[in-house]
Amino acid sequence: MCWSAQADAVAGGVVACVGVGCLVRAHRAGRPERLPLAALPVVLGVHQLTEALVWLGADGALPAALAGAARTAWAAVALPLLPVLVPTAVWSAATGRRRRLLAGLSLVGAAVAVPLAAAVASHPVTATVHGHTLGYAVGIPHPAVLLTGYLLVTVGSLLASGDRLLRRLGLVIGTGAIVCALLWRLAFVSTWCALAAVASLLLLQWAGHSSDADADADPTAAERLGRPAP
Repeated sequence: MCWSAQADAVAGGVVACVGVGCLVRAHRAGRPERLPLAALPVVLGVHQLTEALVWLGADGALPAALAGAARTAWAAVALPLLPVLVPTAVWSAATGRRRRLLAGLSLVGAAVAVPLAAAVASHPVTATVHGHTLGYAVGIPHPAVLLTGYLLVTVGSLLASGDRLLRRLGLVIGTGAIVCALLWRLAFVSTWCALAAVASLLLLQWAGHSSDADADADPTAAERLGRPAP
């Protein structure tokens, strides 16, 4: 989320382009298992472009039907899609014994996504302008429990990945989410788009990089990283 339709449109376009770069780097590096996570910035970029339409709808610049569809599309990505996509994509890129833990987190993500998807499907999504932010209302049951599960599977899967760059990404997202949420609560300014941009740049670095987890699982990878094989 950004602070205006124009900011969302610009940031969304930039993040989506970075996402294309992530996919190209993962493909050129011969790392097809990284493609699902490398695609995350594309999803985030499209999500921000969708919110640009939500802003226009809130300002009365779009027909009611199109504005409602934009709000529903935004909520579908933000709520049920991400808690499934992120842990599953991290699992796809992981190696060794961590895949079992990440598979468990993927199942938890699916369990979190079910009531979120039901809420989006059964309740109208509203969006109200508060200062330089948008406030969404969906009618989510047990929000505290679902929020805890949401953060566990998104931030937690990155921290549990065994990859140094993905752990860094998890720390950045976890810390940034707290800061962004506080600014959003104050209705001062929405900075989620800046967090999405930083996360996308970190994923661009990761997409073609040989990870520490690779080196632990493959002695030849350790040699490529310039350290002795375990």
